[in-house]
Amino acid sequence: MFTAISSTSRSRQLRYIIIILMVVFVARLFYLQVIRHEHYSILANTEQVRQWKLPAVRGEIYAMNGNAPTKLVLNQTVYTVWADPKVIDEPERVFDVLTRIAGGNLRDNAREVMSKKDTRYQVLARKVSYTQAQLIKKEKLYGIGFERGERRVYPEGPLASQVLGFVDNEGKGQYGIESGLNDELTGKDGLIKTVADVRDVPLTIGKDNINIPAQNGKNVVLSIDRGVQAKTEQALADGLTRTGASRGSVLVMDPSNGRVLAMANLPTYDPAQISAVKNIALLNNNTISDPYEPGSVIKAFTVATGVDTGIISPESTFNNTDQIRVDDKTFGNASTGYTGERTMQYALDWSLNTGMVTIAKRMGGGEITKKSRDIIYDYFTKRFRLNDRTGIELANEVSGNITSPDQVQGNAVRYATMTFGQGMSANMLQVSSSFSAAINGGLYIPPTVI
Repeated sequence: MFTAISSTSRSRQLRYIIIILMVVFVARLFYLQVIRHEHYSILANTEQVRQWKLPAVRGEIYAMNGNAPTKLVLNQTVYTVWADPKVIDEPERVFDVLTRIAGGNLRDNAREVMSKKDTRYQVLARKVSYTQAQLIKKEKLYGIGFERGERRVYPEGPLASQVLGFVDNEGKGQYGIESGLNDELTGKDGLIKTVADVRDVPLTIGKDNINIPAQNGKNVVLSIDRGVQAKTEQALADGLTRTGASRGSVLVMDPSNGRVLAMANLPTYDPAQISAVKNIALLNNNTISDPYEPGSVIKAFTVATGVDTGIISPESTFNNTDQIRVDDKTFGNASTGYTGERTMQYALDWSLNTGMVTIAKRMGGGEITKKSRDIIYDYFTKRFRLNDRTGIELANEVSGNITSPDQVQGNAVRYATMTFGQGMSANMLQVSSSFSAAINGGLYIPPTVI
């Protein structure tokens, strides 16, 4: 037996089915477009939005050549070759072309990174020259891009290398002015962000597009004089050869304005061949990073302290016997035979240790007391600033050390030796700046290489 189904009943059933399907579709669309909107927007951006860094050009570094600036560090355009592994279609051909053209600039794992299909940017080669980049572009490799950059070039070779420093593979300044003024030299990278097709061709111009120009780094003109620097380095080399010394440093400074005209250190290095440097100590500028025992140059500071406090005048006299005793220690002169009644000017002229110790004793009323040690410490540290870094615009300046009279080691014997520059340490720039103050009538001018 068959039961007939009316057309009205079938229409009603069909209507219910359609309504149910519409509800399902609407629910699904609501889920995708509203509930999961942010998720799919992110996926779409990942697939469609491209962004490129616009590298800032690093500032160049000049020295003075008389009255005219001359370049010590300049830039040469190079390129970083990168791949989009997600769209690259001939990885082996890409590898073969880059091996043939880029050679040693190709990353060791270039073939491996091209297989990372879950990424959109992998560097294949760095520091590729303009000529190499043009040859690679002629091959029309799909999925390959180029990022313009710069590398440092040193037309004067190793001249003033420890003053300059160098730039590492990440583009950050190391040592010298490259590190000391890294932020000013670096500038600020720009950015392009846009919707593009699979071949990275921009498709739209709208609110999602970003175009921020790069801000190039500032150029820096050093107070270093090219001619003075070259002559200083040659004189230092000749001096090392003559004396048989293994290393040395020389600093040339204009005392009237604090400008450094030359900083020379030997041995040195070529910043263009930084990978060849085996001894990291060569990178240091020892005029600021290697405190030393200044020796007899400090006698000028001792005499200046005595004159300024009124303890002595240039015409003040003392009896020089070539020896002087402080507690259980006896100090003598390197230059002997200038005995008898001598002026303090004579003691300074002939570098007599006995004269300097005599000044310290007179500050304490006849012996090197706490009072005399306090006076010397005050002048050496607070007025001549021998315990403070100078603040010069170079990286890695290290201060020396002058023992406080409040410490056990800051006794009379220690301060006796300090009057002629022993038992203390300072860097060469500290000493030069302090000495400049002594001959400038007491005016301390902070040193600069800018």
